[in-house]
Amino acid sequence: MTTWESLYARRASRMRASEIRELLKLLDQPDVINFAGGIPDQALFPAEAFKAAYQEILAGPDAGRALQYGMSEGSARLRNWIVNHMRRLGVECGPENILVTSGSQQGLDYIGKLFLTEGDTALVQWPTYLGALQAFNAYEPGYDRLDPGANRPAEDYAAIAREKGGRIKFAYLSPDFANPTGLTVDLAERQRLLALAGELSCAVIEDSPYEALRYDGEPLPPMLALDCEASGGINNARTLYCGSFSKSLSPGLRLGWICASADVISRLVLIKQASDLNSPVLNQEAMARVAENVFEAHTAKTNAVYKSRRDAMLAALERHMPAGVSWTRPEGGMFIWMTLPKGMDAATLLETSIETARVAFVPGRAFHPDGTGANTLRLSFSCNDYQKIEEGISRLGRLITETVTSKL
Repeated sequence: MTTWESLYARRASRMRASEIRELLKLLDQPDVINFAGGIPDQALFPAEAFKAAYQEILAGPDAGRALQYGMSEGSARLRNWIVNHMRRLGVECGPENILVTSGSQQGLDYIGKLFLTEGDTALVQWPTYLGALQAFNAYEPGYDRLDPGANRPAEDYAAIAREKGGRIKFAYLSPDFANPTGLTVDLAERQRLLALAGELSCAVIEDSPYEALRYDGEPLPPMLALDCEASGGINNARTLYCGSFSKSLSPGLRLGWICASADVISRLVLIKQASDLNSPVLNQEAMARVAENVFEAHTAKTNAVYKSRRDAMLAALERHMPAGVSWTRPEGGMFIWMTLPKGMDAATLLETSIETARVAFVPGRAFHPDGTGANTLRLSFSCNDYQKIEEGISRLGRLITETVTSKL
């Protein structure tokens, strides 16, 4: 019998199953109220628009091309839409600055592959997106804490990186409605972090899949837009912007993009060629048509729904959570981050919650590179109506109250 463990690369030991993906299996249990998955509500997908787009493509003269291999950079029509979208966000760019990826998750994997050597350091928010940690882990980096507002000197970061045997390659963050906290980095802090990256001579990875899901407040310029303004254009900028259609139009088509300096894009294209050659052309062509026709109207519609669900969850938390529990109040996105009283373990709470309250959430430890955050958890409000949100938070509040009381 083959002993597979002896054959695996060393980096395989750093690969871990996603707690979130495992929790998504609970969606098959209809009596569980699921606040775990950070996914859009499938009832809101523009299915008719996609149906019309696929019919137009497959019944038209471009059917063969759409079913053929395509350019690794992405289809021209979709890249042109992305260029115009980035320009609306304040980023002047061209098609040569865009790489279409099979979801933004693939983009994070490519970025890790391009930048990270064993022993290098990635600066990340604390907590940070679990999928980013999974993507980067295979390339064996160390992590350091990128806390907005911390004002740590650049040399402090650099010295710690040297102790780990490498250098800081990039600062990774989600500035808009971050997964898992739902928090947004303000304008002054975006500028400060760009200045810090300049002192460290490292890249900035701006992961922004929730950018279009704003419910309150004024939109902030992407860090890439600020970087382009300060550096004299996108080809001088150190920021890579990762966008996605998964939260706005459809995750099933697995389409995202990276917008960056043409030099960086050309290197990422080589990785794409060695990986999957190109993202499915048919899906790209369909997405381009749907984005052209319904993006703004559709996001306005879905944002109204998500806003009402966010408001319902915030109100339910106020009614049902005991003293000592706190949570974030996001301006957009899909998540609320909860902090339990010290000494409570969200993973243990989840086991009890599934068994008795039949409510699912994501324990917060997985979002912390150092395994801390045991008393934190993530709630998603995107896929439940008012009644389920009220009932689920009520059950969870009772369970937390009982747990706190039992420890007294």
